[in-house]
Amino acid sequence: MQSLFELYKIGNGPSSSHTMGPKRATEMFRNKYSNADKFKVILYGSLALTGKGHLTDYIIRKILEDYEVEIKFDMQTECKIHPNTFDIFAYKDGELLDSWRVYSIGGGTFKVENGEDVIFEDIYPQKNFNEIKNFVKENNIDLYDYVCLIEGKEKITEFLNQVWMTMKNAIKAGLATDGIIPGRLKLQRKAKRVYENKLEFETTDIRKTRLLSSYAYATSEENASGGVIVTAPTCGSCGVLPAALYYMKEEYHVSDEEIVRALAVAGIFGNVVKSNASISGAECGCQAEIGTACSMAAGAIAYLLKLDIDRIENSAEVAMEHHLGLTCDPIYGYVQIPCIERNAVAAMRALDAATLSLMLEQHKKISFDLIVETMYETGKDLGTHYRETSEGGLAKKYCRNKYFNREMKE
Repeated sequence: MQSLFELYKIGNGPSSSHTMGPKRATEMFRNKYSNADKFKVILYGSLALTGKGHLTDYIIRKILEDYEVEIKFDMQTECKIHPNTFDIFAYKDGELLDSWRVYSIGGGTFKVENGEDVIFEDIYPQKNFNEIKNFVKENNIDLYDYVCLIEGKEKITEFLNQVWMTMKNAIKAGLATDGIIPGRLKLQRKAKRVYENKLEFETTDIRKTRLLSSYAYATSEENASGGVIVTAPTCGSCGVLPAALYYMKEEYHVSDEEIVRALAVAGIFGNVVKSNASISGAECGCQAEIGTACSMAAGAIAYLLKLDIDRIENSAEVAMEHHLGLTCDPIYGYVQIPCIERNAVAAMRALDAATLSLMLEQHKKISFDLIVETMYETGKDLGTHYRETSEGGLAKKYCRNKYFNREMKE
């Protein structure tokens, strides 16, 4: 597994796989061939089908603004390795200097085909959660200590403090902002209204729903508007973990220091999924993004509740289990509907999964590793039109009904 520096990425939305990943790869390729006078990019699969809504072409042009750039959307070629694939070519005086085939695998991380010089190394010797759990128990340490042992305590703590600060700032910005989210949906921001709309006879449960939802909406709306967020594990699912942690801070008075420790724990679960399955909606549907985010948040909450490692694992497993089969069907390719609302629902589910584990037997029959393996297999079995292409599900129904209704009125 790679460093948490490769899981939590601070940057602008709206999509980790469609904007952050292509941005990082294009920057690296441009820096390597800065003597070029022209670049050509061909987008395939989900990058071609929903690239406009996710600003893929915009971010590539911005990175290459000092050069002649040609971008082609190839919606016909089948991508057998990964649905988020693009080719980038560098030319000098009409002669090809080099080309890369890039796979944007989710969370802003990318791989280059046959690119030995573009490899992000694994630093964790343990390969799944069961191996991590056994190591932690054998050495009588907790999950945070384990992360510090691998990453270096000072280095990872400083980084996670920065991550937490960015998450808090995104929530505060989202709660303070009105208006329309950019894009053809003309979607109204809701976070501020939900946060301020305290009911006269508000119960504890309603208050929990209002606050958690407003925090998740705030971050997700910032992401959809191109604001600065943290991939957790992706841009599309960036609202779940911050909402859960901010709720724990505000309602349970958890310190920032404790939350930083919980971020490390959450990162373990995100890393396990990323290494053994996928966090890409284009590859495995929204279960890979929102499901993983919910597992990360549930594990973090369970850690803050001071549960033992078995119940922490159980919390993360429950959170993922009940997102199995969740499709990725963003309307018009924007990370807005149903993405923003799903962040709010998953934040609530994460808290429920963690508190539920308090009442369940300590040793369950379903491990986190098993549910991750199941999620990956389920994602591969999903039709491609349910994996971030906007060709099926809600995206297809919305567009068809919209045009049908307009034709009826005419």
